[in-house]
Amino acid sequence: MKTNEASWDRIVRVVLGLALLSLTVVGPHTWWGLVGLVPLLTGLVGFCPLYRVFGMSTCPVAK
Repeated sequence: MKTNEASWDRIVRVVLGLALLSLTVVGPHTWWGLVGLVPLLTGLVGFCPLYRVFGMSTCPVAK
């Protein structure tokens, strides 16, 4: 797995993932907040499988 996310992309994913996960604790208390695990994990790892499928990359080194 090569990194295919730039640092700004990773930061956005982690923040979005944490915001979605907060829906399980604060707010409407919905289980849909667990969807936030996907952007959180891809942001922490630095690899997005969908970017690989579509041949995309936001990482300037990986291009």
